[in-house]
Amino acid sequence: MPDGFHRISEIFDKEPGLSRIRQVIEQSDIVNNFGKIFPDLIKIAEAVKVERKCLFLRVPNSTWRSELKFREGQITKKINNYYKEERINQVRFIP
Repeated sequence: MPDGFHRISEIFDKEPGLSRIRQVIEQSDIVNNFGKIFPDLIKIAEAVKVERKCLFLRVPNSTWRSELKFREGQITKKINNYYKEERINQVRFIP
């Protein structure tokens, strides 16, 4: 490429002013890909949002909430392994 020209992907990945946008996209990726990462959970849990490395899941009842709370470590580990970086360190459940 001629001098002074950069690929959009280079600018997007490196520009400090775009860090918040990169963070929002990473968080929405987790919500959008939850069904791919956990196909067995899509009938009982819905990923709602991610804030400050905390995934919020909506579950239908307290029984499933207890079961998934028991599996919280497995859930965070599987998500982080899927993305090959730490994106989640906590899971919270909402009714």
